[in-house]
Amino acid sequence: MFDHVGLRVRDLAQSTRFFQQVLAPLGLGLQSEGSGYAGFGPKGAPALWLHGHAPPAGAVGVGTHLAFVAPTREAVDRFHAAGLAAGARDNGAPGLRRDYGESYYAAFLVDGEGNNVEAVCMKA
Repeated sequence: MFDHVGLRVRDLAQSTRFFQQVLAPLGLGLQSEGSGYAGFGPKGAPALWLHGHAPPAGAVGVGTHLAFVAPTREAVDRFHAAGLAAGARDNGAPGLRRDYGESYYAAFLVDGEGNNVEAVCMKA
């Protein structure tokens, strides 16, 4: 339930490639790109914005959690596989998370910037 999310990333090119790969199985893609930014979402409606920036000396990022709606459980599986192929670290293989909800099917990845990226399908 958000209008848009902006993430500051150290390596915009790498992050853009990563999100192109993991969001494709969810039917989302790169919608806008320019000097220092990239916007992702459904056609004509980018809602995830990446902004390239160099962190201040000594800064340590804590990462952000992003959860994307997946239309099917198979899309969650494809999201996870695409993320691993794109160089992400597994942070929870696809499967039911009954402690979150009876039909909560999700997968989790940690991207190259340290963000916890999830795809979730709540359909049985």
